[in-house]
Amino acid sequence: MSKTKHIDNECNISEAYRYLANAKETLGKSQIEYGRYCDSKYVREAAGMAYLAALKALDVYFVSIGTEKKKLPKSIDGYWNLIHSKIPLNGKLSAAMSNVYENMHVFAYYRGGTELNLVKAGFENARKVIEMISKLMDKTSARNIVCETETTYKKKNKTEKLVQHRTKVKS
Repeated sequence: MSKTKHIDNECNISEAYRYLANAKETLGKSQIEYGRYCDSKYVREAAGMAYLAALKALDVYFVSIGTEKKKLPKSIDGYWNLIHSKIPLNGKLSAAMSNVYENMHVFAYYRGGTELNLVKAGFENARKVIEMISKLMDKTSARNIVCETETTYKKKNKTEKLVQHRTKVKS
């Protein structure tokens, strides 16, 4: 059995965390003044990455339960349909995803919103979505997945970049 066919599940959850870590790093490039980020360029970039992190986690789950990659949603409405039909007891997940979509994708990314609490809430909800999906995957039967490389990220300090450790892991 080829390992490349099984890389898609848990390894990509760490990919979602990587997107979120990169988004936070990008956001850190903008100064904060009077409760707003000063540079909307960095906020937009970070918001886009945080939104993609949440979508990446959803994609990983949907693929792990048998959705073909070709049939993954191409719009937020498609994600809502899959969330409501494929994820049990999805109230908290739907609420968190709504906040990510509204705060990160619509207000910060498209409209250039830079309000501190709006952006922080969006990041917090993106993290919640990823964590909920990760826990949900732990409950699924996709336990015998071989990950070629699992990535762990640690922030050493404010000036150093994130360090990537690669290990071979069997789930």
